[in-house]
Amino acid sequence: MRALVTGGAGFIGSHLTERLLKDGNKVAVIDNLSTGSLENIESFKNHAGFEFVAGDVRNTELIEPLVEQSDVIFHLAAAVGVRLIAEDPVHTIETNIGGTEIVLNIANKFGRKILIASSSEVYGKSEAVPFHEDDDIVLGSTCLSRWSYACSKAVDEFLGLAFHQQYGLDVVIGRFFNTIGPRQTGQYGMVVPRFVQMALKDQTLQIYGTGRQTRCFCYVADLVDAIISLMNCERATGQVYNIGTNEEISIEELADKIIQITGSKSKKEFVPYEVAYGRPIEDMMRRVPSVERISKTIGWEPKTSLDETLRLIAESLKQKHLSES
Repeated sequence: MRALVTGGAGFIGSHLTERLLKDGNKVAVIDNLSTGSLENIESFKNHAGFEFVAGDVRNTELIEPLVEQSDVIFHLAAAVGVRLIAEDPVHTIETNIGGTEIVLNIANKFGRKILIASSSEVYGKSEAVPFHEDDDIVLGSTCLSRWSYACSKAVDEFLGLAFHQQYGLDVVIGRFFNTIGPRQTGQYGMVVPRFVQMALKDQTLQIYGTGRQTRCFCYVADLVDAIISLMNCERATGQVYNIGTNEEISIEELADKIIQITGSKSKKEFVPYEVAYGRPIEDMMRRVPSVERISKTIGWEPKTSLDETLRLIAESLKQKHLSES
């Protein structure tokens, strides 16, 4: 099988690409390296079955031959991270909606099955925890750019499902819940790599907001297992699936756990959102998925505990620091 991974030099995309290659597939990656990096693909860039194209998914002339030559598409290219979204909302909207529209049109032209990476952000400010795929979504004001990402991913889902319903295109949608692991950067607001990097240097861990907000963190390899299995399952077509763990933890508890696991001397500091981001940011207090649908469809459940995942991340960052010093 030949797969196309958009955003394949990103954190999740590079892990997916590596796994597909390991399983004997050929993989083409397109990435504009806005948030991805060549470092993420360093370990397999010379693999005989791998092709890298530097470019934007909105470049029709560039992406059309890649789609035509592929059997399946994993569409992961997107603007990500709370900080990036707050600072550059135009880029977020144009990339997420425009890119998905172009990829879907070309996938439909050649009849290629496609998985669209969506996000738990689409649930917005809903308090109906745990979140089920058919639940209503509750978005905040359009005056707050924080919600532009959630809205753009919801439009991506609408587009994907519309192509399936109207044209019969094989589309699967995965809503990712706080995926973490090696290669993830804290540069764009991702809390776990930011905390681990600070803890390894005994720096103060800055907790945005009260720290009482909770999240469920899923190890990237477990998520990769899920999306590959969904693409191999005919019954998954035309459906939306939560992909995450229900091991819930508050951000303050997460900071404490990372300090303990790394043996750090770091202290904690609480920073208001408007100070951290330079503008007011609304946040979801709880974000917990129901994984009943994906479990029933493909028998998937996360295998890796949060403690084990954090140890893997800490070890990866330690090794990176040693190689750079």
